[in-house]
Formats: sequence, C-alpha cells, structure tokens
Amino acid sequence: MFTRRRRSTPPRAVSPWPFVGMGLMAASFFLYAASGMLAPPWGVAVLLLVWLVLLLVCCAWWTPHPQRLPWVGLLSVVLWFAALNAGGALLGWSG
Repeated sequence: MFTRRRRSTPPRAVSPWPFVGMGLMAASFFLYAASGMLAPPWGVAVLLLVWLVLLLVCCAWWTPHPQRLPWVGLLSVVLWFAALNAGGALLGWSG
C-alpha cells in the first residue's frame, strides 16, 4: 500500500582539474627534492617547506575551487625555477 521511495539525484560530473593539479604537485616534488644538487641544505629545507604549504593549499581547495589546482601546480614549478635561479645569482649556489 504505502511504499517508500528514495529520490535519486543524478551523479555530479567529476572535474579532472584537481587531479591534474595534484599530478603537477607530485611532479614538482621531485624538482624540490632534487634541489640538493644546487642548493645548500637550508635552502632545500626552505624550498620543501614552500612546497608543503602549496600542497596544503591544494588539499584545502580540492572541493571548493578545483579549477585553481593546476595553477597552483604550475606556480610551484615556476617558484622552484625562480628560487634556484635567484639563489644561484644572489647567493652563489652552484652545487
């Protein structure tokens, strides 16, 4: 007589952008970790701390702002490049 029916909602489309951003963050981690060839240990520690902050930003923005994650991943690569070039030019990092 009376039957309960659940309302089904269509599944939301999954955005690929957070996965792209985290892939860029994973790729940039290897750049930051291999910086010991050019930078002193304290410089590598600072670089890895910067990378960790960017990773936390990506984790915080996963659901609310998924389109921003690839930009954060690209920013991490640009920051790494700029930091090593600035360290080489201004601080004499040569490896």
